[in-house]
Amino acid sequence: MSLVFFGELMLRLTPVLPQQQLIVAKNLSVDFAGAETNVASSLARLGSKCQFVTKLPQNPLAEHALASLQQYGITTDNIVRGGERIGSYFIELGCSIRPSRVVYDRANSSIAGISENEFDWSQILTGQTHLHLSGILPALSKQCAAESIKAVKVASEMGLTISFDLNYRRSLWHDSGLARDYFSQILSYSSLAFGNAGVMQDVFAFSPKANDSKCAAQEIGVYLYEHFGVDAAITERVHHSANQNTLRGFYLRAGKVFASTDITVDILDRLGTGDAFAAGMLHGLQQKWTADKTVQFANAAFALAHTCYGDQNWLNESEIMAVAEGQLSGHIIR
Repeated sequence: MSLVFFGELMLRLTPVLPQQQLIVAKNLSVDFAGAETNVASSLARLGSKCQFVTKLPQNPLAEHALASLQQYGITTDNIVRGGERIGSYFIELGCSIRPSRVVYDRANSSIAGISENEFDWSQILTGQTHLHLSGILPALSKQCAAESIKAVKVASEMGLTISFDLNYRRSLWHDSGLARDYFSQILSYSSLAFGNAGVMQDVFAFSPKANDSKCAAQEIGVYLYEHFGVDAAITERVHHSANQNTLRGFYLRAGKVFASTDITVDILDRLGTGDAFAAGMLHGLQQKWTADKTVQFANAAFALAHTCYGDQNWLNESEIMAVAEGQLSGHIIR
């Protein structure tokens, strides 16, 4: 499978001292990430052929950003150059009862200012099999929303499968109704949606009636299938503190729900972890694994990503599969 990812690649800035608050930070570490690039880097690490599409300015930071993709083997040939700046975000990692915090500085980024016909989707998607994008890009500007819809339309016409992550960032949307409109249009062309109960409430005003998590996930899956004809991959997170969560994944296919086992994990960095889940699901589907094996693998990738600094997941298939198969002791490997 050859995958194309469309989104924004951003500069990630994090205090050098672990879990330090931004208000007192003196030194910041530099990295590059974004919802779609996180999925792409995980899949490239797992052996997939991946291409990333975006727009970046002509400056040294953008060159560094490009190199960050190329180190994974991600193809960058169709990245458009222009505009004034790369979007940025600052991360304050939480501790105990203090939650993590993300501060965006992405207004007027290069990708937000794209113009019509900057991307030749017929050319970009030729020879490709899958397109993945998320709900973050349409939030950046009307142009980004229009281009996202154009990309999925062309991909659908060309016979590609399409996955859409219902990433909803409240700080980026001024109108949840507008998000619902854009998301609905993209979902109508998609075959797989990623999400959780929170985004279903925020965007579609839908709340499962069931208290049992498996039944609640099934309700979400039925809603998405009945309204948009898509299968669904759902994550569930139980917060014990900023440093410990219990995680579970669900895969809803043809009206049937497949659930992973729970994994409780101590957290180093939770940014990008949902993207690791998405990559795990897509990897399992590419490998034509059973639904049960796929969702177990995805949840293991989801959990392991919490134990690694940074948005990207450098773990390989055997490391993830070991956790999927129940090896949770953390014993030293010699």
